[in-house]
Amino acid sequence: MFDVIVIGGGPAGLSAAITLRQRGKDVAVISNDYKDSGLYKAREVGNYPGLPEISGPDLLDKLAGHAYGSGAISIAGKVSNILPGGEVFYVGHEAEIESSKCIIIATGVVQSSLFPGEEELLGNGVSYCATCDGMLFRGKRVCVVTASKEAGEEAEYLASIGCEVIRLNTKNITVNGEKHVSSVTADGKEIECDGVFILRHAIAPHMLLKGLKLEDGHILTGRSGKTNIPGVFAAGDCTGTPYQVAKAVGEGLSAALTAVEHIDSSNKQYQK
Repeated sequence: MFDVIVIGGGPAGLSAAITLRQRGKDVAVISNDYKDSGLYKAREVGNYPGLPEISGPDLLDKLAGHAYGSGAISIAGKVSNILPGGEVFYVGHEAEIESSKCIIIATGVVQSSLFPGEEELLGNGVSYCATCDGMLFRGKRVCVVTASKEAGEEAEYLASIGCEVIRLNTKNITVNGEKHVSSVTADGKEIECDGVFILRHAIAPHMLLKGLKLEDGHILTGRSGKTNIPGVFAAGDCTGTPYQVAKAVGEGLSAALTAVEHIDSSNKQYQK
């Protein structure tokens, strides 16, 4: 079990990981490849203090080198859910589960709107991870909404375990059902199915963790990075504007320090 799992490997997440390692905490960063990010494509980051004219790739490479060089563990993959379990959080990614005492969400801004019926039926036929939940639908008909570069591989996996796979490449989708998915309406055509896998590049934070409070579409935090859920902190663009690297780095540090306080306080209470 890790002390902290950081979700997101951008400036906020890497900054948090650096501070956590400096404070002697075991930390894992679960993230898609940061080289796919918008920042990595930036030719110049003109307002990062002390590093004028540095490029996005150079800045991210330096941050990653610092974080992972100090002992933070890098785990490649897309997080599909976060489950609180008393004093422990369980984080699902691909077909694996990691556990930690605290979570720092640093996912950046996830630009995706939910399909009608998606949120209501999440966990009842709606899934974000084929390798995690595929065996539950073995021998059944499933729809796969392809919205990420990995979607093709996941659809092939579902077919390989005996699912009847219907691929959908459209944004005009409604998920139907009362207590469980019964069909999907795509471009006006209803398709009966037992489940639907919505495979995006990333998942909005409030869909990862139920009960997480938002404000204007961003995670609601104080200056310390605390969210409304004890043991869960957030930093960077996912907490709101301005969407700037310097802000993200500072918030990552603040969230990490608050997470350290939370862990140390919990350890003292446990020792009593």
